[in-house]
Amino acid sequence: MATLFGAAHRNWLVNNPPTVAKSSKPLLFGILGAANIAPAAIITPAQSHPDVIIQTVAARDPAKTKKYAKRHGIPQTAQSYEDILNDPTIDCVYIPLPNGLHYVWAQRALKAGKHVLLEKPSVNNTTEAERLFLSPASPLPSSSPSPSPPPAILEAAHYLFHPAWALFMSHVVPSDVASAKTSLWVPRWVFGSDDIRFNFELGGGALMDLGAYTASVLTHIFGSVAEACETCETGTLPDADQRCDRWYRARYRFANGGTGEMEGDLKAPLHKLSPAVSVTHKPTVIDPAEASGSGEVGSGEEVLRTRTVEFTNFVLPTIFHSITVSDQFAVRQKGAAAGTAPRKTWKKSKTLKAYTWRETGLAGLEAQPGEPYWTTYRFQLEQFVNKVRGRDTPQWVEGVNSVNTMRMIDMAYKAAKLPLRPTTVEESQS
Repeated sequence: MATLFGAAHRNWLVNNPPTVAKSSKPLLFGILGAANIAPAAIITPAQSHPDVIIQTVAARDPAKTKKYAKRHGIPQTAQSYEDILNDPTIDCVYIPLPNGLHYVWAQRALKAGKHVLLEKPSVNNTTEAERLFLSPASPLPSSSPSPSPPPAILEAAHYLFHPAWALFMSHVVPSDVASAKTSLWVPRWVFGSDDIRFNFELGGGALMDLGAYTASVLTHIFGSVAEACETCETGTLPDADQRCDRWYRARYRFANGGTGEMEGDLKAPLHKLSPAVSVTHKPTVIDPAEASGSGEVGSGEEVLRTRTVEFTNFVLPTIFHSITVSDQFAVRQKGAAAGTAPRKTWKKSKTLKAYTWRETGLAGLEAQPGEPYWTTYRFQLEQFVNKVRGRDTPQWVEGVNSVNTMRMIDMAYKAAKLPLRPTTVEESQS
């Protein structure tokens, strides 16, 4: 009963976090677009961060902007996105615009000297990703005698910032991964066929939306981008743009010989709900001391471990999640040929959860701030502010990670014989 009450209380606080006193000079954020994702992604998380204020928002419809600001307690509205970028009091911008607009507005924001928190997928394709993250626009020259460092830019791969992800990865050895599979579903009633996710020109498609998660997951599990996408099947809606995939199922080959699979559906049936990741390692020789239950191991024998790690609900772990580590052990003769029967086998498994860094038990990370009700977005905001303030950021999505995610998505589209999303014409850097 106590556990159920704790879960209910935690989930109530997810949407009703305590409002904290703000610092003397907090970072002021502007939001480009009155997006549905913004309350969960930054507005609510900002309530419990002492160094963040959501100061202003702009949208195409002024009336909508004012209603949005009033509903979410945003003190100011701007007439345009440009007005936010030109406002010297605004330190950071959050960009939740349609995918096809990410690149141009992120570049403009960086040029204006604003720190950028950019919704995923970061951009439309690999070309844009390389331009944005590997050679971003430089801020305009400053008259200050001590110029500030370049503004920060972060793709909002928020799931990577939660303690549960770190705990999961602490049981994964990328070089030893034999196979991995990740899936992500959206119930069929959430998005209509007229949703921007089915608009090709705006960067629509299931691989662009859900694939930004699943492709990123695979690159982190294997520690690199795939060598090739071997197959990719997709399906579309009959009454939507046939260049925009509704669902996908892709298989990749990685440099260590492992295979990664990912699948997603923007209109999934009811029995497909919980996002999941499953990783199977290659059989690995380990120290017998790591395998309790091995008993006496002879001098001519070795202990082999095959590990599987499963992570349920990796996208919204604050609501609930579980990490199951299953180990299969075998004692065999050293150098035995494949297929040789072991002398002894046994299994062990454990289920783990972590809602705070302290609960992970991971050395060097336990002292990080965090509350059980903090969402992935709140943990992400903590690190974004750390980066902007020039502090240590134990969790971060490097630009090369964002580029690799787009490479994976582009590989899948090519394998599926679907066109890549259009590249934005390069803006002048002058």
